[in-house]
Amino acid sequence: MLSVISGPILFSQTPKAPLPAPDSYTLRVAVDEVSLTFHAADFHGIPMDDLKLDDLRILDNGKPPRQIVSFEAHQNLPVHFGILMDTSQSMLEYLPRNQAIANQYLTQLLRKQTDRVFLMRFDSESKVLQDWTSEGETLTASLHSVSSDHASRLGGTALFDSIYKACRDQFGTNDPLNGNFILLFTDGIDNASHARLEDDIDICQQANVAIYTFSIEPKSFLSEGQKILTKLSNQTGGVLFFDQTRETIWNDLRVIDSNLRSQYRLVYKPQHFKRDGSFHRIKLDSPTRGGVIITRSGYYATH
Repeated sequence: MLSVISGPILFSQTPKAPLPAPDSYTLRVAVDEVSLTFHAADFHGIPMDDLKLDDLRILDNGKPPRQIVSFEAHQNLPVHFGILMDTSQSMLEYLPRNQAIANQYLTQLLRKQTDRVFLMRFDSESKVLQDWTSEGETLTASLHSVSSDHASRLGGTALFDSIYKACRDQFGTNDPLNGNFILLFTDGIDNASHARLEDDIDICQQANVAIYTFSIEPKSFLSEGQKILTKLSNQTGGVLFFDQTRETIWNDLRVIDSNLRSQYRLVYKPQHFKRDGSFHRIKLDSPTRGGVIITRSGYYATH
């Protein structure tokens, strides 16, 4: 049986500023169509690029869709991503390690002809140090200067505000068929934001942005920051990595790259769709093929 981390993204409208909302995040929809982006790999991590619609089983709140609108497979996609580097006091000792991880992706996996990247640092406030570019040398130079550009080592950490601004301002006009993601380096602690965790999940869903994070803690710690990062990753279709060795980090970077460059998009109409604010849980698997499908965990049918 296929192992699944699942959930969709809905057709989105232009991102808006955060609004008061209940504890659960919501996605606003204009039609009763759900757009689900996902990637699939076998149990060895090799992308499965030949899935057919007949290979898939999808359930929305336990029921099959009323109608499949479209199914598309995309390989060799360009990636557009942001490097978000926490420069608050609690993260300063980890900066060399985080810079090295980000630089490894830039120097070994970035495709200059097609890919684009921006760099943002954040502590009590955020700042884009390098706007979108495909020049690896320029990005590397900006990455080296992260530690010398910070608002205050004594200030707080505006993690949620920074993610929200990145998705709204940087990815808001991005082509949704790119492999969009954020490479996030933080301990997950926020004490200075106006935005909430739910607002971040909402805007990332709208912008079709997955969050990938390299934890500074072992998986066994189960700290509050780790719980926040786990939810950010799971709800946006990304992954929280706990590996610490050079070899495993390199393998994780290649997983990110292969995930984002090989994706499927499925659009369907649920049965008996009502805009009643209820949560719709998605189950997507492939009983005939096996492997792992990674995507978002569900959606709220807003009023």
